[in-house]
Amino acid sequence: MTRFLAQWHEAAITSLGFFWMALWAFVLGYLISSLIQVLVSRERMQRAMGKDGPRSMLLGTFFGFISSSCSFAALATTRALFQKGAGLAPSLAFLLASTNLVVELGFVIAIFLGWPFVVGEYAGGVMLILFAWAFVRLTSPDRLIARVRDRLGGGDGQHDGHSPPDWRRRLTSRDGWERIARTYVMEWQMVWKDVLIGFSVAGIIAAFVPRTFFQALFPGAGTSAGALELIAQALIGPVAAFFTFIGSMGNIPLAAVLFDNGVSFAGVMAFIFSDLVVLPVLRINARYYGWKMAFYLLAALLSGLVLTALLLHLGLDLLGALPDATLTGRITEREFFALNYGFFLNLAFLGITVVLAWLWWRAPGDGNHHHHHHGDDSPSLGTRVLQGLVGLALAWLVGGLLVAPLAG
Repeated sequence: MTRFLAQWHEAAITSLGFFWMALWAFVLGYLISSLIQVLVSRERMQRAMGKDGPRSMLLGTFFGFISSSCSFAALATTRALFQKGAGLAPSLAFLLASTNLVVELGFVIAIFLGWPFVVGEYAGGVMLILFAWAFVRLTSPDRLIARVRDRLGGGDGQHDGHSPPDWRRRLTSRDGWERIARTYVMEWQMVWKDVLIGFSVAGIIAAFVPRTFFQALFPGAGTSAGALELIAQALIGPVAAFFTFIGSMGNIPLAAVLFDNGVSFAGVMAFIFSDLVVLPVLRINARYYGWKMAFYLLAALLSGLVLTALLLHLGLDLLGALPDATLTGRITEREFFALNYGFFLNLAFLGITVVLAWLWWRAPGDGNHHHHHHGDDSPSLGTRVLQGLVGLALAWLVGGLLVAPLAG
């Protein structure tokens, strides 16, 4: 019992330590994302993405980049674009860019995994978009697209009458900063459940799961994996992500634990890229477009991410730049709460968060304090499960801290 309590305490400290390590990166990333969303106009987005050609793909990628958000918010925006007349391939480019080519994700990956994984994330994001484009062109799902548009009802995609925002005025006015604060708070409202669950699961796995489990789950883990083993790991990564159903920001510490336990670069990148093939995303896509389109999108994204992960692994291997966990040091062996630059950055960005939260709270209007939901207007089974997991994660973390005297 004493050993279990000690591991419970270690798991809670590890989860909180992971979050403390990444806190400043979260705040900085979401602040940049909020500034872009408030200051950059997207009024012509639908009409600009109506074709499947190179220009529409570039615009879809750019609009996705400036609209960086969690997977669930990106799904809702992508549906709106597609409903208003955007082509399927540019819509997928928007979806993939807004969840992979994002500033905040790069910061967190750099902290937990290092620069090779940051390169993999951004280069892989572009490759995923190209693979999705090729998949749509090769399969030509015109009849399926027509049925889905009939299901959605379509829209005219016309100009909404609002003039583009004057970014200078917004940046120097109270109203502008209230908008920025509202967007910043909404960013946190969209991801905090996934972050809480993801970091809690990562701490539990780091404290309780032995290395032999990962070696059994991922063939070749901890060794110099051969070609078949790399393929197997790239396929198992999405399966593991499918059943953990943690969003992209929440699964990075878990990806670091996988890397610590010998999973290859290909396997880890496949796991990171899998935020759009998890169970809640499949369910939401089915509600939006029907199950046939949902499985079509799953096939497009899954095949692309497996191929992308393998090509990235081979490319870095050829360049002699594959990361090695034995050289970088295990993530769980780092001193989480050291008095270093991260400590002072956290204090500074916590101060920024307090100011933005105060502006959000004081801002007029009924819409300021509304929460974003993961694509559902009513509490579905998936939503209730997520809420239950949030409660369990909170209880687990608090309990892990309180058992410290008993754990010795």
